[in-house]
Amino acid sequence: MKYFKVTIAYDGTAYHGWQRQQNSLAVQEVFEDALEDLTGQKIVVQGCSRTDAGVHAREYVLSFALDSTINCRGIQFGMNSRLPDDIAVLKCEEADSGFHARYHCIGKEYEYIVHNSQVKNPFYKNTAFRSWYPIDAAKINKAAQAFVGTHDFKAMCSSACTKENTVRTIHHFNVRRDGDFVIFNVSGNGFLYNMVRIMVGTLLFVNEGKIGENAIPDILKSLDRTKAGKTVPPQGLYLNKVFYNEGYDGFEQE
Repeated sequence: MKYFKVTIAYDGTAYHGWQRQQNSLAVQEVFEDALEDLTGQKIVVQGCSRTDAGVHAREYVLSFALDSTINCRGIQFGMNSRLPDDIAVLKCEEADSGFHARYHCIGKEYEYIVHNSQVKNPFYKNTAFRSWYPIDAAKINKAAQAFVGTHDFKAMCSSACTKENTVRTIHHFNVRRDGDFVIFNVSGNGFLYNMVRIMVGTLLFVNEGKIGENAIPDILKSLDRTKAGKTVPPQGLYLNKVFYNEGYDGFEQE
C-alpha cells in the first residue's frame, strides 16, 4: 500500500465547495471519479479543509492510500489528463504510512481579494469581490493587527458553526493595496466556518466607519457575532497555502 500527498489548485466557481455533496457537484467528487478512472479503484480521498461554494484554492492538499504500482508522475499526468480545466494537480509526493491531509495540517494561509473600483470588470466576476467604497488599506491593516494572537473567535464565525472550541491562533494578518485590488492575507493554526470572510467584512465595516477603528478587541471579547461585520461573498476567497512542517511560524511567505 502506498500513501500519497497530492497538491491541487482549483477555481471553485462551478463547485459547491470541496466536500462531496448529495445534490450538488463538489471538487472531491470530480477528483475521486477521475482517480477511479485512472486506477480502476474506488478511493475516498481526504482533504485538508472544507471550502465553501465558490471559494478557490491555489494550494489544496489531499491524501489517499493506493494499492497500485503507479508512481507520482503517473498520478499527476494521468489525473491532469482526466480532470476538467478548472482543477489541476500541481504536485504529487509519496507520504509516510498513515499520512492524513487534514489531521496532520498545522496551519493554513488564506487570501481575500477585493476589486476596489467604481467600474465593474466582467473578468473578475467570479474571482474577486467588487466594492466601490474607497478602501484605506493602511487604516484597516492597522485594525487587522487586533486579530493576531490567540483569541476566542466565536464572534467571527457563522451561527452555523458547530465547533465547541472556538479558540484559534492567528499568526499574521496583512492588508495591502495593489492598484485597484485590496488584498487581505491571513495565516493561522485553524479557521472556523466563515471566519476569514467575517474578519474581512468586519475590516470593511471599520473602513466605512460602521465599526470603530479600535473596536475589534471588544468585539472578540463579546463572543457576539452580531457585533462583527458582514460575511463577504465567497468568490474573493482563496486557500493560499497549507502547512505541515512543524517549524512553521506563520511567516514563511515573507
